[in-house]
Amino acid sequence: MEQTLNTKDFDFDLPEELIAQTPVEPRDTSRLLILDKKTGELEHKHFYNIIEYLKPGDCLILNDSRVLPARIYGIKEGTGARVEFLLLAAKGDDVWEVLAGPGKRAKPGNRFSFGDGLMTAEVLEIMEGGNRLVKFDYQGNFYAVLDQIGQMPLPPYIKEKLQDKERYQTVYSREVGSAAAPTAGLHFTNELLAKIKEKGIRVGYVTLHVGLGTFRPVSVDKITDHKMHSEHYWMPQETADLINETKKNGGRVISVGTTSCRTIESVAKKEGCLKESGGFTDIFIYPGYEFQVLDGLITNFHLPESTLIMLVSALAGREHVLNAYRVAVQDKYRFFSFGDAMLIY
Repeated sequence: MEQTLNTKDFDFDLPEELIAQTPVEPRDTSRLLILDKKTGELEHKHFYNIIEYLKPGDCLILNDSRVLPARIYGIKEGTGARVEFLLLAAKGDDVWEVLAGPGKRAKPGNRFSFGDGLMTAEVLEIMEGGNRLVKFDYQGNFYAVLDQIGQMPLPPYIKEKLQDKERYQTVYSREVGSAAAPTAGLHFTNELLAKIKEKGIRVGYVTLHVGLGTFRPVSVDKITDHKMHSEHYWMPQETADLINETKKNGGRVISVGTTSCRTIESVAKKEGCLKESGGFTDIFIYPGYEFQVLDGLITNFHLPESTLIMLVSALAGREHVLNAYRVAVQDKYRFFSFGDAMLIY
């Protein structure tokens, strides 16, 4: 039975040199591996060919979350010791939960200065697990200041410095709040989206703020023992109506990224139908899951033994997915956030 799968059943060999360090230009020239979820058949294309696989009457669901430049470097007042903060969650009233490094420099009452004094911070308390609650002080708009002084919180496997911060944002990002980009969307250009709409494919948006838990490895043997992280989502009524209409008319609902997929499936599960909905989701999709809404998925290549490769396997079957990954490794596709893409349909 697929449901009794272990984490090691989702392992594959990935040479380190296939982990993409920089994005390709233009965005839509990355490679695209097409996987037929029923037959397992594969085709090799470029991302701009995606339009050939979308039909009038289909809809694309995109996650419009925008990444916070959440990594800030500063100095401790009094000693000048260097410190790094990673902003994790807004708690209201300019108080944030942060990951501080080195932790021993960030005790309650300690004060720090960032961006030559553009922003200062005081540690209020140490939380269970070691994160800090910190209150920030600044002039003007918090996000505008953060944009000036912050750096993108790139995943740990990307060692190169990002030259252009916007390359870790989708061209349609609007709602600030993610700790990591919904990377399947990084391949779209405004021109490609315009062509897709011209062909009669409708586009809808959801928001799911990606948490750092997305990079947390599965550390249990049995996948059913894994505890998923929780992330905030929002589905507007407009998007719910679009999906319902698409389904009613026999079109396909294709999610751009696992985050959009998890949002629409969470709403369907929680509400019993698709309607305006918001909240937190910790939905864990793995083989054996029956999709309520999703017909197809555009996604990047994921880490071995991750919840993301499990989700993809739930849609296309573990054997088909692992075979596609073997072929992708042989053909030197680029992996992870700045890597190439797959269309599963």
